[in-house]
Amino acid sequence: MSLVPEEKRVKVAVDLRDPAHFIAFGFGSGLAPKAPGTFGTLAAVPLYLLAILTLSFPAYLAVVLASIVVGVWACGASARKLGVHDHNGIVWDEFAGLLLTMVVAAPTLANVVAGFVLFRLFDILKPWPIRWLDRHVHGGFGIMADDLLAAVYAALWLVILQQFWPGWFAPAAWLA
Repeated sequence: MSLVPEEKRVKVAVDLRDPAHFIAFGFGSGLAPKAPGTFGTLAAVPLYLLAILTLSFPAYLAVVLASIVVGVWACGASARKLGVHDHNGIVWDEFAGLLLTMVVAAPTLANVVAGFVLFRLFDILKPWPIRWLDRHVHGGFGIMADDLLAAVYAALWLVILQQFWPGWFAPAAWLA
């Protein structure tokens, strides 16, 4: 039994030369035959590290915001072109979700692993109201919204980990 609804498992031809598909499919990472959301999140890690290690914190926040705005457009446009709402290969929402999750954490190995795992956990399990958003909010905003809320849940748990195990999980500099 698959956790992915049938309409999201439809095989479609995706032309990555189309900017909407290229972005929505996470530079091609969403084409992974198994667990595209996990591969999309994994592909977001280098983008996160590049941004957090080279930009000021306000600039990093601007990148996060831009990833959300561009994601609403790209995911919506890609879904319309494919004729499938939130196709499982559309993974830009995972990119934006990981970037948002990591706003509260320093770029350490423990934080990146914990942020990745927590984000994927909340994105897959979809506790209330994430599942409601996933089922009831449509278009590009709907594709992005459930992952952004999963990111907020993951970020909150990262903060909890930072409080209980400060030697392992360091807060972002702006929280310290």
